[in-house]
Amino acid sequence: MTGGRTIVVGAGPVGLTAALALRSLGVPVTVVEAGAADRIRPGSRAIFIHGASMTLLEGLHPGLGHRLAEHGLIWLTKRTLYRGRELYAKTYPPPPANVIPAATSLPQLVTEQLLLAAAQEAGVEFVWEQPVAGVEARAHGVTVVTEAGERLDAAFAVGADGARSNVRSSLEIPLEGPRTENAFVIVDTAEDPDAPLPVERIFHYEHPAVDGRNVLFVPFAGHWRVDLQCRPDDDAEAFSGLDGVRSWLPVVMDAKYADRVTWVSTYVFLQVLAREFADPTGRVLLVGEAAHLFAPFGARGLNSGIPDAIVAARAIRAALDAPSAAEARAAVAHFAESRRTAAERNRAASSEALAHLAPASEAEWAKRRAAADAAPADEAAGRWLDSAPYGPRLGPPDDDGMQY
Repeated sequence: MTGGRTIVVGAGPVGLTAALALRSLGVPVTVVEAGAADRIRPGSRAIFIHGASMTLLEGLHPGLGHRLAEHGLIWLTKRTLYRGRELYAKTYPPPPANVIPAATSLPQLVTEQLLLAAAQEAGVEFVWEQPVAGVEARAHGVTVVTEAGERLDAAFAVGADGARSNVRSSLEIPLEGPRTENAFVIVDTAEDPDAPLPVERIFHYEHPAVDGRNVLFVPFAGHWRVDLQCRPDDDAEAFSGLDGVRSWLPVVMDAKYADRVTWVSTYVFLQVLAREFADPTGRVLLVGEAAHLFAPFGARGLNSGIPDAIVAARAIRAALDAPSAAEARAAVAHFAESRRTAAERNRAASSEALAHLAPASEAEWAKRRAAADAAPADEAAGRWLDSAPYGPRLGPPDDDGMQY
């Protein structure tokens, strides 16, 4: 069976990846997006793309992984400080020429533009400015219903419409899990091209200039992202308004960056998973933030959404080729089970990072202080303090060949 048009709802990075993956498998695809083709979404959003993700995208569309690397910024040095004292630093060698690097940092908008161009080259069809109200799934197909009342029929649908997914809501699939107590203020500030800072990722435990709050600096193409971790009893709005940002940003980096701010956002992170990653008919598959939301430490959101999309596309191809309805449903069930298992691992990893950043017990605080006292003389202690805010490292590939 070679037909079987699939509708992907959402033209963010994960939806575009799903469309590319489906086209690479010979499946006709239409992407339905609420926004305009030339929409400009504010802020850096998902800035960090792992080498594993770029390699997957390169496999879908040759040259795409390399283009992402070229448009991004590759930082090679990382530093970790505790109350102003450096505990750990490491500089990696530059990646070889023409080799996909371990990671690259660039605004999500640029990622979307590169993915869109690749999808258009691959023959993906697009329907712009059509918000989707929901989906109607049946044993033999699915209908995507727009807010304007248009009904679009397909063999399968992929819900890639983000955290407030109308696809998921229409299927009455809930998100389950906790939310963090601490708010985080995220600031994008443009780099000064005439006097740029060193390209380094820097994490401050208990920065003395902001009364012991944690601060993270991550460079990305043309900008810096600065994350301030508020305390549970902080009024996050006091740190995120224009006056609030100008009260603390100049004391943690050169004061000129307070006048170069391009975006500010405040988050209380959710650690939630969709109860199911596919509907009971096996005709609608959920991917990316439509299926899970994690705290961003370790960059597990987009970098798990990309494998979600690819495994979903493989499941749809297998279902279209299946000799029976039961085998078609089994292919989709494998996607749903394997990607929910991956999401559970990612949630556990990001929860571990959050627990380290905001210890819940005196014993956990004591462990962190003891490691800080031991470093930098004890390299293992410094290395642990450097890595713990991001959760465990990538594990070995699973049965689908995915590390997330």
